[in-house]
Amino acid sequence: MNLPLESSLEHREATTQLPGNALPAGLVWLFAIASGLCVANVYYAQPLLDLLAASLGISLAAVGSVVTATQIGSALALLLLVPLGDRLERRRLMLGQLLALVVALLWVASAQSPWLLLLGMLAVGLLGTAMTQGLIAYAASAAGDGERGRVVGAAQAGVLIGLLMARVVAGGVADLGGWRSVYVVSALAMLLLAGVLHRRLPRLPASAVTMRYPQLLGSMLQLLRQDRVLQIRGMLALLMFAAFNIFWSALVLPLSASPYGYSHTAIGAFGLVGVIGALGATGAGRWVDRGRGQAVTAMALLVLLLAWWPLSLMPASLWALAIGIVLLDLGGQALHVSNQSMILRERPEAHSRLVGLYMLFYAVGSGGGAIATTAMYAQEGWTGVCVLGAATCGVAGVFWLVTRRYMPEQLR
Repeated sequence: MNLPLESSLEHREATTQLPGNALPAGLVWLFAIASGLCVANVYYAQPLLDLLAASLGISLAAVGSVVTATQIGSALALLLLVPLGDRLERRRLMLGQLLALVVALLWVASAQSPWLLLLGMLAVGLLGTAMTQGLIAYAASAAGDGERGRVVGAAQAGVLIGLLMARVVAGGVADLGGWRSVYVVSALAMLLLAGVLHRRLPRLPASAVTMRYPQLLGSMLQLLRQDRVLQIRGMLALLMFAAFNIFWSALVLPLSASPYGYSHTAIGAFGLVGVIGALGATGAGRWVDRGRGQAVTAMALLVLLLAWWPLSLMPASLWALAIGIVLLDLGGQALHVSNQSMILRERPEAHSRLVGLYMLFYAVGSGGGAIATTAMYAQEGWTGVCVLGAATCGVAGVFWLVTRRYMPEQLR
């Protein structure tokens, strides 16, 4: 499928930036901010479930399906939409998906029945995730070889901060104007973002990928079988995100019970502490650019493992909990950035598919961690959860040591 040429006016409005040239700092910030704003849409509903249930007559037992619909949309985006970035002109694809996201957000804001809400949430998860991961692949392709880690790291920091801030923003806006106002405000923000991206997104060379859409999707399996870096770093991501969800899925259980009795809003605010860790890990991409990706990995895995000691002290000290959260996010974000920087080092024609495949490892790890932690908490309490989390990080460390020799020589 060949896309028609855009008008000369559109050519003048778009910033031209070819891979290999250093990206301006303002453009790096734009990728980070846009990624954070887009991913936030996927998480706005989590603190609003009680309001959604009351407004649309959904039982409290069934309102969790709202989050499920959003996550199903996210998974479908990784498989069906994100790979399109390797086939279509990226700037046009991003703008089209962003305008579709505006429509989906307004659909949710105006939904008058549970089924219409679920359909809208599915679309928000689909398009919000497609935009987020598409922007990361876009940033990686626009960046030069010597700065890719730095640029990807900045975009990933934006994603994590957007994710953490989404719950706080949603709660504050809903308190002022109701839950529907959250999605109206976000739709307006996405419309404004579309205008900015239209003018500022760099124009990249046309994709050399000519395969049809079914072939494009089929090629993802081939990439997964052939790309050793994707296999190894994807498994590290799976174990790391499993550890993340072991912690975050269990945290609500002791903090909502005696002696704390915290509300869900107060518990969610602990996530803001993780912003410190996210910002502290932004330098990881620069180290990867300098050929020190394995050193970053070693330090990240060690920090992840050590984080479980202060986390285990939570019943005695909330300060220890805060320190543990910072360490967990610092190590996790550094490992996440090094993973993506290494995976996206080669195969520029496949960056979007590689991002989609990598995030599927994330999805499997997150789901597995959430399931395992509730069972462990029921049997062994918070101590058992911390042992499980530390063991998962330990397995990741052993896996890294065993598989390091199988990485390409320049990445060892």
